[in-house]
Amino acid sequence: MLLSDHDILKAHDEGHIDLTPWTPEMVQPASIDVRLDRFFRLFNNHAYTYVDPAENQGELTEQFEVAPDEPWILHPGEFALGATWEYVKLDATIAARLEGKSSLGRLGILTHSTAGFIDPGFEGHITLELSNVSTLPVKLWPGMK
Repeated sequence: MLLSDHDILKAHDEGHIDLTPWTPEMVQPASIDVRLDRFFRLFNNHAYTYVDPAENQGELTEQFEVAPDEPWILHPGEFALGATWEYVKLDATIAARLEGKSSLGRLGILTHSTAGFIDPGFEGHITLELSNVSTLPVKLWPGMK
């Protein structure tokens, strides 16, 4: 069951859902908008020639940070891990789904590959699996929806 904006606000007031920072204006008719943080992880293409899920490839990705007021470019065919700006807490009675904004989808930006489900009891920043499937580079700004 999806929650309406009224039900989302009620669940927040009752402590079932919390986002930090909490911005009531981000509540939409049946969702909550989240923003892009400024921390990303990229594959170390020079360190590995392939990915093997059965192996421990500890340095497979490298974290980097962009300045809060500067964009980062996601190039065509590129994949990166990002995170939500908001710290999310769900109690044991609430599950959630991460879905991309249609405005980004029209630019060829996907926000998750397979990890759209957020378990009841989840606490943390939601990981974003960012892909650019367009033919042009796209600027991603920290704090963008």
